[in-house]
Amino acid sequence: MPNFKLQIEYDGTHYYGWQVQNGKKVTYRANKTIQHVLEQVLKKILQEEIKLIVAGRTDSGVHALSQVANFKSSSKIPLARLRWAINCLLPEDIKVSRIQKVGLDFNSRFCAKSKIYRYTILNRKYSSPLSAGRVYFFYHPLDARLMRSEAKFLLGRHNFKAFQAAEDRQRNPVRTVKRIRIVKDKDFLHINIEADSFLYNMVRNIAGTLLEIGRGRFPKGSMRRILKSGDRALAGPTLPAKGLCLVKVKY
Repeated sequence: MPNFKLQIEYDGTHYYGWQVQNGKKVTYRANKTIQHVLEQVLKKILQEEIKLIVAGRTDSGVHALSQVANFKSSSKIPLARLRWAINCLLPEDIKVSRIQKVGLDFNSRFCAKSKIYRYTILNRKYSSPLSAGRVYFFYHPLDARLMRSEAKFLLGRHNFKAFQAAEDRQRNPVRTVKRIRIVKDKDFLHINIEADSFLYNMVRNIAGTLLEIGRGRFPKGSMRRILKSGDRALAGPTLPAKGLCLVKVKY
């Protein structure tokens, strides 16, 4: 049975994240997930039950420029026509940008080498109606140069317990951050982080800590001290999900 790989772009504003949620009490929430919407569209087109395997489960309100998922199906529909049919039935805030056949051993989650996330902050005196759902608005001036200097301490393999959400404490907090870039584009500040994998809320917690450094609440040397402490209470706040976007999954 052929294995299909999807690249998916979505605005997560109106969804409860990627993953289908089970249980009677969350029936509505289960129906408002990216996974549920996609699986229902595929089921309608292919006339078979489809179970998507995803590279990384994004949370409620988080966006994706290139999420990756795969599924197996006996479909013989030409790929270009299949993508067209899928996008015709999907809502405007979810689209499949690419579909291809891959080897049967390909697994979107376990074959991934790294993921790149971007957190975007709009840093000026007034908010933007056009980007309100995709950025975090912050009106205090930020020292981007100091943020870049402090962010360097995150590079490499470390215990990221200080940036781990309480509900994720059962997971091994050791991760490898391969690259971190802070780019200022006019009024926008983009925090780009690439790692082998991420802990729950890890990027949003790092972004919150960098913001506190940039605004002057945390002194120089704070990032190194917080990272070594393993104490979540010393780090910055968890910034809102709307500023976070999964940019790319590398294989």
